[in-house]
Amino acid sequence: MTTDPLTIGIVSFAHPHALSYARALGQRADVRLVATDPGPYAPGEDRGAELAESAAIPYVDTVDELYAEGLDGVIICTENARHRPFVEQAAAAGVPVLCEKPLATTVADAEAMVAACERAGVPLMVAFPVRFSPAFAALREALAAGAVGELRALTGTNNGQLPAGRGWFADPELAGGGALTDHVVHIADLVDALTDGTPAASVYAQSNNLLHPTAAVETAGLVSVRYANGLLLTIDCSWSKPADYPTWGGLTLQAVGEAGIADLDAFGERVDGFAGGRQTWLSYGADADAVLLDAFLAGIRDRTAPQPDGHVGVRTARIVAAAYESARSGQPVELG
Repeated sequence: MTTDPLTIGIVSFAHPHALSYARALGQRADVRLVATDPGPYAPGEDRGAELAESAAIPYVDTVDELYAEGLDGVIICTENARHRPFVEQAAAAGVPVLCEKPLATTVADAEAMVAACERAGVPLMVAFPVRFSPAFAALREALAAGAVGELRALTGTNNGQLPAGRGWFADPELAGGGALTDHVVHIADLVDALTDGTPAASVYAQSNNLLHPTAAVETAGLVSVRYANGLLLTIDCSWSKPADYPTWGGLTLQAVGEAGIADLDAFGERVDGFAGGRQTWLSYGADADAVLLDAFLAGIRDRTAPQPDGHVGVRTARIVAAAYESARSGQPVELG
């Protein structure tokens, strides 16, 4: 296993997590960071070379120049619908990939990305940072130890603000959808981890945009999932938090077993207070993005495929696709 610094590239600043990853990687002595931000950009977006300069991120103008840097790994942070070509390019170059969630906006694209990486022998990891939070680690350990007995059902919430500053989040072509696309996959990934990849058997969903009537995508949804092992999951996903909410939103998960209940608040490590006349949350504890990056870098050095891998991305994409089909038809969707 090499101990030389790894050269890690970031493709696109479209997703806000790109800056979080860049900050975390920029502080590491074992990483050389370089980024590029291929357009097109929406008018007024803070993107490209100017954003890189303001954030002190080493920058090149094109993706070809990025790969000419001799990448050991690449992080894809484009708009959701543009993940596939950049992941396939990385696979062709033999470069391990960390792809922002959701893996793709269609199941076909997700499957094609996994197939391309497997043919090339390239690890493909999906960026689900909540899986790496201390709160989820504690829940996982408690359930494995039998704290609630046999697991029967789970209830998840992932509610946030209408994304600002990146208009593509509410563009159905670039994002693939709204709150269902943005938030269902996080909860689905946690359940995937708890059940060792047990597939969903059926999905029922309802959605609307009553909270933001001018939005071109749904801004709230309720999703029910029945898994092949009989486990039941409900997900409350929305962009329902007001603009003056102290943070972007939050995620919770309640596990119900035959002998008890266990609760997770993924962002509960905080101090509540007021500053400047407004409610403020001061977070503390581990940075889940940084821990996710630790796993990605370890996989590069060890030549292993870290979890969550592309197959998790496909399983979560199937749940989202079925949720949209169900919301359109008003009927449950059975998955083969």
